Amino acid sequence: MLHKLFAHKFKILIVLLIIVSFGLIRALENKIFYDPFLIYFESDFKNSPFPEVDSLKLFFGLLVRFILNTILSLLLISTLFQDLEILKFSTLIYGFFLVILLGMFFIVLNYFPDGNWLLFYVRRFIIQPIFVLLFIPAFYYQQQNLKK
Repeated sequence: MLHKLFAHKFKILIVLLIIVSFGLIRALENKIFYDPFLIYFESDFKNSPFPEVDSLKLFFGLLVRFILNTILSLLLISTLFQDLEILKFSTLIYGFFLVILLGMFFIVLNYFPDGNWLLFYVRRFIIQPIFVLLFIPAFYYQQQNLKK
């Protein structure tokens, strides 16, 4: 087993760098991105109205964060699986979710003032690399089934 680790040391190093990069995005989110919902969702938001937002700044902040997480996620998927078809499919899925989630976010924000929990979860999928946590086991399972 130790021999396998040394054989893949470059791949392991890249994966660790990507994971650290995810952590840095999270640790520096207050400094890098405009998002008044960072403070809003840390408080007791269940019965609170949404904070005042600059929609354009918020849109670009969420977009940049989603794109950074997507690039890191695609690098991670590419590093782990080294399969161009999986990478193309993942890119397509991330693009689809970008349009759907950002659309849902602004619809809830503008038309559902009581949709605190819905906004919380939609925003969570935009700002966190949740999809990669779903995709990696799914692609691994698919590869294992194809080998049989």
